[in-house]
Amino acid sequence: IMHWLVTVVLVAVLAPNAAALDNGLARTPPMGWLSWERFRCNVDCDNDPRNCISARLYKEMADELVAGGYAKVGYNHVNVDDCFLAKHRNAEGKLYADPTRFPGGIPALSKYVHDQGLKLGVYTDIGATTCAGYPGSEGHFAMDARTWVDEWNVDMLKMDGCNYPTTLMAQGYPNVTRALNATGRPIVFSCSWPDYVRISGKQPDYSSVAQNCNLWRLYDDIQDSWDSVAGIIAYWGDNSDMLAKYAAPGAWNDMDMLIIGNSGLNDAQSRAQMAIWSILASPLLMSNDLRNISAEAKAILTNTEVIAVDQDPLGRQGVRLWRHSDGGELWARQLQGNEVAVVLFNNGDQSALNITFTPAVDLPSGWIPINSRKAVLRDLFEHHTMPFLPLPSGSITANSVAQHDVRMYRLTFSK
Repeated sequence: IMHWLVTVVLVAVLAPNAAALDNGLARTPPMGWLSWERFRCNVDCDNDPRNCISARLYKEMADELVAGGYAKVGYNHVNVDDCFLAKHRNAEGKLYADPTRFPGGIPALSKYVHDQGLKLGVYTDIGATTCAGYPGSEGHFAMDARTWVDEWNVDMLKMDGCNYPTTLMAQGYPNVTRALNATGRPIVFSCSWPDYVRISGKQPDYSSVAQNCNLWRLYDDIQDSWDSVAGIIAYWGDNSDMLAKYAAPGAWNDMDMLIIGNSGLNDAQSRAQMAIWSILASPLLMSNDLRNISAEAKAILTNTEVIAVDQDPLGRQGVRLWRHSDGGELWARQLQGNEVAVVLFNNGDQSALNITFTPAVDLPSGWIPINSRKAVLRDLFEHHTMPFLPLPSGSITANSVAQHDVRMYRLTFSK
């Protein structure tokens, strides 16, 4: 199932008939927690009350975001996903949550989440039904936009793309943009448009997508396995130069959820996911059980130095600069203040790999300020500063990088 994101924030009112989504929001990639990958469409609250899609689940995750320190480092959204709705619209034609699993409906949950100092997200689909068969928004864009904003007071919306012709998406998604603009309340809109177009065998029009959406998914849904994460990384590596052209503050390519803390990744693979997602300026949306998570996984997820790369205000998406035959890879991203973040990644079959990086040779022209004579390297997972590197001759070798692990550095250049 494809899942998509919308953030609602009270800022300047947009022109009601504006087609483009120029709302000043999502200046850095959104962060938070999202239920889908971990909890799917479990609606059996009689037999599994602790893990079913219900108000209880989202309230407990909101509690964990605050008590566990996740909100403090930026994870401030709690996102309800598919399967929360009643099976049919009400007599007025409006969406409403399953009344048994969500007593008080979404307004009550919204108040609870907001009282915690967090933001709430909900889910819909551009088609007549969602991927799981619940009511979608086709034919109801204006009504649903008012429900989300005026009645539910939500802050994020995932819009899926099931059950809607891909040939109509170039008209359908801009129509959703207009409906959101018409509410008078700016909404960060993430659409599934490019991924469904890709699946149909066509090339997405990313320029149009970026004009109408703040966030967009463009590749396969993540699963709880290294094979899934590796496949996403490979696709983005092969296409990073093209995709980076469309990323900027307010417009982000979305790599899908962080699965760190589930059973599918070991610690090395978890570091790799966190590092590559951050180099590529992806939204950081966890899908895990925050009530039951290891100390190692939590440390990776709350690493403020890596998060700072993801949230860098310059807003330039990173790229994969090279991949060697032994599986060694170099990924890099320009940061504010003429700094650069790099990831050295053992993405091959060797149990350990030495990976060498020479900034003056490996970084693109213009990334190192003119007249720079040295670089100070900060190791973002070990949290220590290394001896300065002379330029242009200096290089650094990351020794014995374990299979699927990374070393991540922040480079500060000076004369």
